[in-house]
Amino acid sequence: STSPFPCQKPKSELVRTSLRLLTSSAYRLQSECKKTLPVESCPTTDIQLVTQQVIQCAYDIAKAAKQLVTITTKENTN
Repeated sequence: STSPFPCQKPKSELVRTSLRLLTSSAYRLQSECKKTLPVESCPTTDIQLVTQQVIQCAYDIAKAAKQLVTITTKENTN
């Protein structure tokens, strides 16, 4: 039998993958940002490294968000 939604499953999987990336990146971003707070900051905290991690997390969040927008836009136009 032919499914009326042939691309439904891959799209859903793409959405789940994007949401997982979004969620994990957001948690990582929160954790990296906490390292810069005076309370948790210790003398060994490498601010430059933390900054690079924050930038990477923000990039991953933007990438996941863009994927979601692309997927949902395609779904709505089909």
